[in-house]
Amino acid sequence: MRSKQSSLGHRVQSLHEPYVSQAANQLGNVDRQPAWRDATIFSNAFVPRARRLPMRAFFVALSALLVLETSAFAQSGEPTPSHSEVAAASSSTAGSSYIPVDSWIYSAALRLYYLGYLPTAYLGLRPWTRASLAHMLTLSQESLQSTTAPGEAIEINARLRRELAPELADDRSPSLRAASVYTRVREINGDILNDSFHFGQTIVNDYGRPDEPGFNNLTGISAEASSGRFSLIVRTEYQHSPAAMGYSAAVGAQLAAIDETPYALQPTTLVGVIAGQDTSQIVEANVSAHLAGHEFSFGKSDEWLGPAQGASMGWSNNAEDIYAFRINRVEPLYVPGLSRIVGLFRYDFMVGSLKGHQYPNDPWIHMEKVSFKPAPDLEIGFMRSVIWGGKGQYCAVPTGNEPYSSVPTCDVPITIHTFLRSFFSVTAPQPAVKFSAANPGARFSTFDFTWRTPWDNHLVTVYMDSFAHDNVFPISNLGRSGLRPGIYVARLPGLPRVDFRAEGTTTNVHDPESNNGRLLLWESVQVQGYTNKGYILGDWIGREGTGGQSWLTWHLKPDQQIQLQYRRAKVADDFLPGGTTQNDLSADVVLRPMRNLEVKANVQGELWKAPLIAQGQQHNVVGTIQLTYYFLHQ
Repeated sequence: MRSKQSSLGHRVQSLHEPYVSQAANQLGNVDRQPAWRDATIFSNAFVPRARRLPMRAFFVALSALLVLETSAFAQSGEPTPSHSEVAAASSSTAGSSYIPVDSWIYSAALRLYYLGYLPTAYLGLRPWTRASLAHMLTLSQESLQSTTAPGEAIEINARLRRELAPELADDRSPSLRAASVYTRVREINGDILNDSFHFGQTIVNDYGRPDEPGFNNLTGISAEASSGRFSLIVRTEYQHSPAAMGYSAAVGAQLAAIDETPYALQPTTLVGVIAGQDTSQIVEANVSAHLAGHEFSFGKSDEWLGPAQGASMGWSNNAEDIYAFRINRVEPLYVPGLSRIVGLFRYDFMVGSLKGHQYPNDPWIHMEKVSFKPAPDLEIGFMRSVIWGGKGQYCAVPTGNEPYSSVPTCDVPITIHTFLRSFFSVTAPQPAVKFSAANPGARFSTFDFTWRTPWDNHLVTVYMDSFAHDNVFPISNLGRSGLRPGIYVARLPGLPRVDFRAEGTTTNVHDPESNNGRLLLWESVQVQGYTNKGYILGDWIGREGTGGQSWLTWHLKPDQQIQLQYRRAKVADDFLPGGTTQNDLSADVVLRPMRNLEVKANVQGELWKAPLIAQGQQHNVVGTIQLTYYFLHQ
């Protein structure tokens, strides 16, 4: 009934083309016009220019208003540090490992940011290194020691400084230590969804880990090492999930028709019996060298490239991390002249291989993001990513209703030449180029901003993330862009440690090309889309989805909290017959019975409908307990 994360070797049922064709016919003729027969997929000609211009003017005016208001009325917990102060605080040449994006450290640091501190924190460029966060705390130290600083901010600062004591002391002595050990037990009662590329996900932002109805477990260890400019982080774990049933052959055939893939067993349409898993998995493994404010690294490391809490549209931890080479400007950069206008910069670059793609096989992806802060309360970011290359991509524009097996294919090798061609491609190619070995790749982009409003001691923060396909940036054409706007309220009346957050999200844009799931997150050549091993790299809302989330959080201590969450998601029925609907309600508790022992407990209930794979309303309950022991720094 459900699509599950698994490698090809985990499937034990073999299906044959004659049977599949018969099963597809039983479902009825799927009337879906191949996207390559409509040249408009390579342009935005259907969106009237008169409609696009007001959107551009609106965003220009909004950006100008935010800059002016923030500069004129900002009531930051502290003023913006000068570039010389930033340079002095971040002058260390010592290497430092990245902080995993699911660490408690971000919850504490972001709470401190929302209270008006950490003006050099970039929410849309995570992960941070331990050293870069230590430098943020150093720049905020004077304000946090003032008599006007709230007690909660002082408490968070003290807890983070204790955690980052070696980095704050600029300790460069070689070190090798275990960072943590953990085990997670999860019991799932009822059928779940686990296919963000089609129907949706019950469990999101979990590194593409396997989960099935029944008993699930993961047990792992993380370790860190550093010496001079060099650092290393490794997190590996054992993963267990029980066997389950995937899609029927008929559903698999229909999904293949929707995706325009030859019907076969593949990670994005898992069919038949899915074997149980008992595997060892490297979650992170990254070696870095620090040079002139940059971390040059290779391996698997996290990315979270947006300001929202529920998801990042450009890149998140919803899918398994990829192996990649990375250049990350981890310290703010002052650009003479330009920084007088737009403030300090940070940027990130990554290139690596995607897994789970068969059509074409073994493509690569590169990502570039730039963020800047014109004022301490305003952050603006732009990202671009391109999936290119691979073996067996479609290399001719079909002229009739040929079966996929008759479409000519060619290989686009991963070379410096093909990388540079995709890197510098900024215009939509014609179909003759798109379906050839000269194809520059599938291009995606994001725009995001975060504005800590200056009034009432930064009571409210508003932000937005957006995502586009084949547009230079989403703000050039919002009518074709996915959106995730959000609002954060730092405290409720009479409850200074309770905050509220709400986010909406959609990829079901009002555009003639947005149908059959073929505008955002899918591409006419890279037909398995913006995924790694079948999981969406960015926002779990998936293709042609609309939904939202809300959180109510009580911050007991910097590393302890109680949280209630509601989540809703709906997939359009012009993409999947009958669409899908999900409604989740969950409660989370994070406690520290001992200084270095963390206990996480979560209970989630879900109601979902997906007529294509299950009749009537379905429900499930997920219970999770995780114990993590943190080794103290010596």
